[in-house]
Amino acid sequence: MNLPAKVYTIDDAKRKLERYCVYQERCHFEVVNKLKEMRMIPQAIDIVLVHLISHNFLNEERYAKAYTRGKFNAKKWGRVRITIELKRKQITLYNIKIALQELDETNYINTFNALAEKKEATIKETNVYKKRKKLADYLLYRGWESHLVYEKVNALVK
Repeated sequence: MNLPAKVYTIDDAKRKLERYCVYQERCHFEVVNKLKEMRMIPQAIDIVLVHLISHNFLNEERYAKAYTRGKFNAKKWGRVRITIELKRKQITLYNIKIALQELDETNYINTFNALAEKKEATIKETNVYKKRKKLADYLLYRGWESHLVYEKVNALVK
């Protein structure tokens, strides 16, 4: 037996989404999807979004900065992967550009070098070309810029 879907008033939805946004930074895309899951009509979605933005629960620039710092520090993602994932969440290029400025260049390069060296040490491949490919694929998947990757791969694997 299927229970009827819970019906939310606009005030219920505002309170629920306020808690959703307070728990962790959210982007407009995530909030709209959440409201659609709650079966809210487009006019109600707009009202709730305006409320969240005007009360500073929802801020795309703040979200993009937090996302960038988090993925770089926790998952060691490079700028390419971070950009792709932010675009997937429909963040504007302007906000992506601002968010990427959060990454300190020295720290960025040091993290890249440490990640590459650590991974290179774990690859058991004896064929030099296969080892280079494995290391390059790993770093490219993580979203590091190709010019950095190929320079590092050629320097590490001889």
